This record gives sequence, structure tokens and C-alpha cells, in this order.
Amino acid sequence: MSEIAAPPATPAPLGFPAPPATPAPLGFPAPPATPAPLGIPAPETPAPDWYTEFFTELPNEFWRRAAPPKSAEAEIDFVERQLGLSPASRIVDVPCGSGRHSLALAARGHVVTGIDISTEAITHARWAAADAGLDIEFAVADMRDILRGNLFDAAICMGNSFGYLEIDGVREFLAGVAAVVRPGGGLVIDFNAAAETILPGFRGEPRTMQTGDITVRATTGYDVAGSRLISGYRFVRGNQETRVTAIHHLYTCAHLAQLVSDAGFTDIALHGGTNGEPYELGSPR
Repeated sequence: MSEIAAPPATPAPLGFPAPPATPAPLGFPAPPATPAPLGIPAPETPAPDWYTEFFTELPNEFWRRAAPPKSAEAEIDFVERQLGLSPASRIVDVPCGSGRHSLALAARGHVVTGIDISTEAITHARWAAADAGLDIEFAVADMRDILRGNLFDAAICMGNSFGYLEIDGVREFLAGVAAVVRPGGGLVIDFNAAAETILPGFRGEPRTMQTGDITVRATTGYDVAGSRLISGYRFVRGNQETRVTAIHHLYTCAHLAQLVSDAGFTDIALHGGTNGEPYELGSPR
């Protein structure tokens, strides 16, 4: 987990995690993998806004099983520790997916807003919050459309979603975050596609993953000209099948630090895990 940590000052960023040398597709924390059968077609390049169609029920359900709510606890420990969060801090979780980090933060007494482009994910997050008796504001929106007019003590961007956007979109996202985080607040970015993690030893071998009755077969290639991973997925559950393709843009740690600095963040630090260990070349996550 290569992470950037930012304690108070002006809004500050925190982190980037990293997938295994052969990257876990699209930010899914890959369960035990076995080689996928040969013959899976190479993924075609999707539209830049591929994420608007990707996160339907079957991919989302796979993610929810692969990373259940309790898996967020160590990450939230890290966020609270590194940012020095006070009780009942106001936090925006963007994009929040199905809400596992939002739920963990709210359970600790923080005031949380979760934003995600997936209607299915937000519907599930609202149900989970109600089931747990937690009061969380969830909204369906693009990660760049953060709720202006609000002021937060901190923001988190988890689950490898930072790499979804092209460079102009990244700048727009960071500017939006900087506009809603109070001076002295903080930002945590959890990013699995730092170049220093992905490229050493990259082979892009096909892989198969399974959680319960959902099987995923994935292929990942590296687009040198675009500095990006292009991953194709085939999700299967019984007679149901979903085929989708995703893009992860790779950035070096220096480029990432420059992007968040240009947005007005300070006190940038890189970490290789939730214990705060330094991020190093080839850190597995």
C-alpha cells in the first residue's frame, strides 16, 4: 500500500497502495489466483469514461465479497492516526463504492458523506448504513463533482480509484477536493497503480479469481504510449455473465506528489502500508 500521508497544514494528501507485481485488476484486492485458461481475448481499449458503465451489480458484488467491511478497519486506523482526526470529524469519502470505509468511519462517530458514480453501489451503501443504524449522507455523482458549499475536515480516496481518470480529470478532482477541505485538514489517497509498484517485474499474466459463486477471469496489458493498464474482465455467476474493460493510469510517485502539491496540498508523505512503513520500489501494496 503506497500511501501519501498528510497531517494538518493546508489540505494534505496521503497515500498510494500498490497491487502485486502482476497487478490485481482494477483495484479489486485479488483473492487467491490461479492462472486463467489461455484464449481469453485481449481487452479492447474502452472509452475514457469506462467507469460510468463498469460498476453494475455483478462486479460490485464481487468487490464486496473480496473486501468485506471489516477489511477497512486497518485503513481507517491509518487515516485517523496520520491525519490526527478529532472525534466527530467531517469526512468526505470519494468515490465511496459500496461504502465500506464510510461505514467504518461513521461507526467511529465521524460525520461522513459518501459520493460514487455507481447507482447500484450507493443503493447498497444506503441499505448497509440503515441496517447498521448509521446516519451517512450518500450521493450519486462523478468523483469530480464533490458537493461544493460543504466544508470537510478531511477527504479520502480509497480502493485504487485515483487511477481511473486521465490527467486533466485528476487535476479537476484534486482541485475539487482542495475546495471543500478546510485549511489545516487532510487528504488520504490509496492508490494501487504507482509506476514504482506495477512496472518492476510486470508480466500481465491472465488470472482467475473466485469469491463464492462468482468467478472472474482477467487479462491485463500495459499501454506504453499511454502509461496505463488496460484490463478485461469476465464475471460469471451461474448463468449470468458480465464482460467489461477498465483503464488504470499509472503515475510515478514524483508525478503524484507534484499533482497534489499543485492543488495546494502540503506535507506530503509516502507510505507502503497501514503501519506507516516507508514506500519503496516494488512495494507490493
